[in-house]
Amino acid sequence: MAPMKEQSWTVDSMPDLSGRRFVVTGANSGIGLETTRNLFRRGALVVMACRNNEKAEAARSELLSAGGSGELQVRRLDLSSLESVRQFSHDLLDVGAPIDVLMNNAGVMAVDAGRTIDGFEIQFGTNHLGHFALTGLLLPLIGGVDGGRIVTVSSIAHRSGPRSIRRWRAAR
Repeated sequence: MAPMKEQSWTVDSMPDLSGRRFVVTGANSGIGLETTRNLFRRGALVVMACRNNEKAEAARSELLSAGGSGELQVRRLDLSSLESVRQFSHDLLDVGAPIDVLMNNAGVMAVDAGRTIDGFEIQFGTNHLGHFALTGLLLPLIGGVDGGRIVTVSSIAHRSGPRSIRRWRAAR
């Protein structure tokens, strides 16, 4: 069998996304903002699910001034609060529009020790449990044009785990 040719994909390779609906958590900064920017440029309706409405509105204004053919909606979502997750989900369920892609992107990292309002360790509660609950509650809407997608963003921080454990053991 002949070797496959390496293909280079860029955001310019994205098709027109008019009529597609995306929900992006943490859409006001980092990977979420860049994802939202490119989806908006390609015509998608993007629900910007963010903890801080002020920062989300500032990001939305920046994106609108840069131009795009899509639509941007800001909705408050605090993944460290299961009540906020329920409220956000119920609001989208009330609208009833299908979601083509749910992008679970938001997260906290290297935060001080603490607990969510529901009593979970803050990083686990926000990054894992909040997205798990959100995904479960939104499942009835995930379908869209091609059957829908759920994308969960992670990091390579897990790669430092074994080294960190070895250092910890050596220090004892």
